[in-house]
Amino acid sequence: MTETDPPPTDESLTRYSRQILFDRLGEDGQRRLIESRVVIIGCGALGTVLANTLVRAGVGYVRLCDRDFIELNNLQRQVLFDETDIAEGLPKAEAAARKLRRINSTVTVEAHVVDVNHENVERLAEGVDLILDGTDNFEARFLINDVSVKTETPWIYGAVIGATGLCMPIVPHDGPCLRCVFEEAPPPEMNPTCDTAGVLGAAVNIVASFQAIEAIKMLTGQLDQLNRRLMNIDAWSGRVVNLNVRASFQGNNCPCCKRRDFAYLDGRMSGATTTLCGRGAVQVGAAAGVRVDFEAIARKLRAGTEHAVRHNKFMLTARVGGYDVALFPDGRAIVKGTEDASLARNIYAKYIGT
Repeated sequence: MTETDPPPTDESLTRYSRQILFDRLGEDGQRRLIESRVVIIGCGALGTVLANTLVRAGVGYVRLCDRDFIELNNLQRQVLFDETDIAEGLPKAEAAARKLRRINSTVTVEAHVVDVNHENVERLAEGVDLILDGTDNFEARFLINDVSVKTETPWIYGAVIGATGLCMPIVPHDGPCLRCVFEEAPPPEMNPTCDTAGVLGAAVNIVASFQAIEAIKMLTGQLDQLNRRLMNIDAWSGRVVNLNVRASFQGNNCPCCKRRDFAYLDGRMSGATTTLCGRGAVQVGAAAGVRVDFEAIARKLRAGTEHAVRHNKFMLTARVGGYDVALFPDGRAIVKGTEDASLARNIYAKYIGT
């Protein structure tokens, strides 16, 4: 601090002194951040930047939810991970939580290695002030939108592909929800992913930073300062367009926020398998309440493959039948090397069990 900087009035606020100096926040705003609770759904590119930014900003409680594990190509843009995490076989949520706790020990960081779906999303979103979108597909976002509208919990939509991104805060019943703007999810062939169209880490940082700014406004009660438009960002050209989507809310018959038909939350739009578009992988679900014995499965797999089988308390990985399989404690598995759901289920049944 320089001699001209006013000292924080509370020693616990010292680490946030430069943030407190910003007149739109101040000490009162900082205290509100410390008392705030958020859940971040998805801990990949957007999710790690969001978590990193908000934990450093002093948001008091951050719940991380992610179903996936770390791969080498993630490190280009997923800022909380490094090569050590891959070597240790850590799932994304757990690796991120460990880093965040070292960054700010005063923040409570809770990790859930879980596939967020219609059966658990309400529980995972319970007791928070804000839901943050770190997902990479429309089905997950429509699920978040359903639980947001049903529980009247605001959320912030974000998406990025290539060098282009979108961001929009959503306050239920006080403006359009996501299905007001995008009534239906586009088909996979019309919906590129970072694995099919690429993505720049710098663009991820820009979009997630806009999400974080809108989050800070919400959490400090400054709803009048929200950018209620759909922000379209082209990081490559430097072009930012704010699209007025208010008309999509006024006078429409949105199935979610007007008719309260929560098709995604009710499970009518989900299945037991999920193709991870562009990744050449399929997620296979297990029956509710299933828990697996990694030691027993590892012994079985080692008897039938010459490839290494590794596991820790978070995840088991193996190469079986020419496919890479990652198995989680809840019985869920990601089968890499195919986008054929039937084939993935057969591999699961053959090598893991039914």
